[in-house]
Amino acid sequence: METRAGDPGAFAQFDLHRVDSPAFVVDAARLRANLAVLADVRDRAGIKVLAALKAFSMWSTAPIIGEYLDGVCTSGLWEARLASEFYDGEITTYCAAYKPDDLDEILRLSDHVIFNSPAQIMRCSAIIDAARARGESFDIGLRINPMHATGEVPRYDPCAPHSRLGFPIDQLTAEHIDLIDGLHMHTLCEQDFEPLARTWDHAFDYLEPHFGKFKWINLGGGHHITRADYQRDELVQFLLDVQEDTGAEVYLEPGEAVALDAGILVGTVLDVQDNGMPVAITDISATCHMPDVIEAPYRPAMLGELPMGDEIIDEGQGGAVRLGGPSCLAGDVIGDYRLPMPAVPGARFAFLDQAHYSMVKTTTFNGVPLPSIWLWDSESDVLECVKRFTYEDFRDRLS
Repeated sequence: METRAGDPGAFAQFDLHRVDSPAFVVDAARLRANLAVLADVRDRAGIKVLAALKAFSMWSTAPIIGEYLDGVCTSGLWEARLASEFYDGEITTYCAAYKPDDLDEILRLSDHVIFNSPAQIMRCSAIIDAARARGESFDIGLRINPMHATGEVPRYDPCAPHSRLGFPIDQLTAEHIDLIDGLHMHTLCEQDFEPLARTWDHAFDYLEPHFGKFKWINLGGGHHITRADYQRDELVQFLLDVQEDTGAEVYLEPGEAVALDAGILVGTVLDVQDNGMPVAITDISATCHMPDVIEAPYRPAMLGELPMGDEIIDEGQGGAVRLGGPSCLAGDVIGDYRLPMPAVPGARFAFLDQAHYSMVKTTTFNGVPLPSIWLWDSESDVLECVKRFTYEDFRDRLS
């Protein structure tokens, strides 16, 4: 899977030695720029835009997000709690399946609660009715699967064959629509406008008989709206047309687009040996800190990486170096790179576009320490460490 991001932006001038290692550094100015783009689309199209916490849950930036967007979307009870504690605006919650013991609080915290199947809505009807009888106010939604695959990698495509995500659209009936207030459809992953338009065209005939019967339609996330080459004018017109056709309010839930190119992950070379090629052990672990490198898989862009084939600039700065983490997993390999400095112990480097998904997926497998988290404002140059993790954080996850 090839990354569509990797713009260094102001990080091209950032001194990597200003933070400890490993460390996530998020640029508040770039975050504001992304949010301004999303807010502009929202305002021109007359829709609502929610930030997806599953992609970017750095709650110290919640006040910034609240200045621009209409709220957040969450993936279960704990994210809904986080949203209610730190974020402004609406809360939409979707989970592939809810535990009955969690649902009561989710209904209390959320404005929209979206289910994966009509059968689960019916099984939970007593909980829903009891919550409403207590005066709780929320909408019930259904996630649909439009059954139109557009993704590059099947495991990241909610419309892949036999997907567990969403109710198959060809099974949708008027009786199902009577159970709900709105529909949810999330099918994209790091994609531009055209796959969304094709998906809607495919879904249109199935949904048209129900137009006017639901209050809102949520088109989910995966939209790379803040990427420089995204077709934003076409998106705005599309959203206007969807509202006119359906008579429903439209929501988008970008996650990655909120923090696209807004963060780096800083690391240090710890050791270098030769095993047919130079191999460097670093304090960044693909397994623990960037698991999508292995799961997708993909090759993250490096800050200042030299193109393959360039002549050697400094002694010791030669061909590709294989970078891997400190864990015991043989596959803890990030990739082959030409570093912008000699690959020697102590060298600092950084991977680009690591604010979203990497930060929320980190683990302490093998006792590998978690990166600290820093907030930098490239406009004011104010730099703050908002979180450092200790041995106690590792210990207290265990028993």
